[in-house]
Amino acid sequence: MPTLTQSPAWQALEAHQRTMAGTAIAQLFAADPQRCGNFSLRLGELLLDYSKNLVTAETVRLLVALARERDVESQTQRMFNGETINTSENRAVLHTALRGARPVTVDGADVMPQIRATLGRMREFSDAVRTGGITGHGGRQFTDIINIGIGGSHLGPALATHALAPYASPRLRVHFVSNVDGAALHRTLACLDAAATLVIVVSKTFTTQETLLNARSVRAWLTESLGSDAVIGAHLAAVTANTQLARDFGLTESRIFPFWDWVGGRYSLWSAVGLPLALAVGADNFEQLLSGARTMDEHFRAAPLERNMPVILALLGVWYNDFFGAASHAILPYDESLALLPAYLQQLDMESSGKRVTRDGEPVDYDTGAVIWGAAGTDAQHSFFQLLHQGTRLIPADFIAACQPHHALGRHHEVLMANFFAQTAALMNGAPAAGSAHNAFPGNRPTNSILVEKLTPHALGLLLALYEHKVFVQNTIWGVNAFDQPGVELGKRLANRILPELAGGDPVSAYDASTNGLINFYKTHR
Repeated sequence: MPTLTQSPAWQALEAHQRTMAGTAIAQLFAADPQRCGNFSLRLGELLLDYSKNLVTAETVRLLVALARERDVESQTQRMFNGETINTSENRAVLHTALRGARPVTVDGADVMPQIRATLGRMREFSDAVRTGGITGHGGRQFTDIINIGIGGSHLGPALATHALAPYASPRLRVHFVSNVDGAALHRTLACLDAAATLVIVVSKTFTTQETLLNARSVRAWLTESLGSDAVIGAHLAAVTANTQLARDFGLTESRIFPFWDWVGGRYSLWSAVGLPLALAVGADNFEQLLSGARTMDEHFRAAPLERNMPVILALLGVWYNDFFGAASHAILPYDESLALLPAYLQQLDMESSGKRVTRDGEPVDYDTGAVIWGAAGTDAQHSFFQLLHQGTRLIPADFIAACQPHHALGRHHEVLMANFFAQTAALMNGAPAAGSAHNAFPGNRPTNSILVEKLTPHALGLLLALYEHKVFVQNTIWGVNAFDQPGVELGKRLANRILPELAGGDPVSAYDASTNGLINFYKTHR
C-alpha cells in the first residue's frame, strides 16, 4: 500500500479540493433543491444533516474511495471480531462487545458470559442500593454517591449521569471527583454525611496516582466520621482489573466489579465503569444506553460507506483537517444536559488521534487529530461565536440538539431551537456589509446538524457510539493507533520524580532553568 499522501485517492482529493476552494455552500443549495435529503442520514431517532458542508456528490465519492483504499471496512470487521488491532499494547479492542449480543472470542474464549455476569451484578447491586436493600454502616440508606476516577473513569459516567438526570432517582445524588487538586474533594465532602455516602473507586490498574490519593483521603474521612476503620467496607465499591489491590484497600470481593484490559478507559462507559450511572438512573435505563450504542454498532458494521453515519462524519473531518488546514473542530450541544459532551469528546478524539507516527512507527507527513473544543448553546453564542462567524480561521462545527425537552417551561425550548437553526444558517449564508465592513459576515462556514427526537438513554447511546466509530474511522485512514496513549505517561513519570523533591527545603537544580526556578519559587513561598 502506498503512503497515504502518495495514494491515488489522496491525490484525487487534493486535486478536487482545488476545484472546491472557491465554491460557496449556499450555491450548492441553489443548484440542488433536494440537497438536504441527499446529504442527510437517519438512524432511528437520530438525524445527521451534513448538507451545510463544502461537499458535492463527487466529494463524497472521492472520500469514500479513500476510506476503501485505507481498508476501513476490513479494519472495522477486525475490531468487531476481537482481533488484536491495538498493536502497540498487543490487545483486542472490545468496547463494542460490552453492549453487544454476538459471541466474541479472545484468546480462544467467548467474553460475552463474563460481560453478562458483570451486568447482572451491576443490576443486583444498583437495585439494592436504590431500594435500600444495601445500606451503610448502621443501616442508613445511601443518599449520596461519590465516583472517584480520572480520564475515562470519570468523563464518561459524569457526562451520562448529567445528560440523563431526568431519569435519575430523586433520592440519590451522584458526585464526581477526578482532579488531584484537594479543593475539588474538600468541596464535595463538605456537604455530605459519611453515614449515608457510598464511594466508588474506579481505576483499571488501581495504581492511578490522582485516583488513589483521592480515594485514600475519602477513606480517612469515612474512618474519622464513622469512628472505625473496620466499618468503612460497607461504604466502598471498586471498578478495576486489579482485584488484589482493591482487596488490599479494604474492599470485599462482592463490591469489586471487573474491568478488562481489552477495554480502553475512554471507551469504558459501557462497562462496570458505568456503575454510578446505573445507580443514578437504574439498570433498565443503563441497558437502554447499551441498546442505543448497539444499534449504532450494527449500523456501522453493516451500512455501505456512502450511507454510514460514523464514516461520513469521519470523512468530513479528514476533508477539513487535511485538505483545508482546519486545526480545530467545535462541538456545540444546544442542550444543557449535554454540557459535558465537549470535554468527553476531547478525550475520546484527542487522546486517540494525537499521534505523530503510524501503527508501524513511521512518522506521518500529514495532520492527524484536530483540537476538539466547545460549549453548550446558547451560552457559547455569547462567548466564542464571534470567532466562528468573522474570524480568519476555518472551524467546522457540530450542532447537536433534541426536538423534545424534558421540561415544560413555557417557550424556552422554542427559543433555544430557533437559535440552533439560525446559527447554522448564518454560518453558511453569512451576510453582506450593512453600512460598514465590520458588519460583513463571509459565511461558507461548514456545520453538521445532529438532532435526536428526545435525549433518552437509547438516544444518548446512539450519539456516543457515533462519535466512537467516527474517531476509529479517522485513525484507520491516518494509519495511527486509536487505542493507546503513550503521550499521557511522560508527564506522569516526571511528576513522580519531582514529587519527593518538593518535601525538602533545599533548592533543586536537576532540571532545566525554568523548571528549577519554578520549583524553587514554590518551595520558598508555599
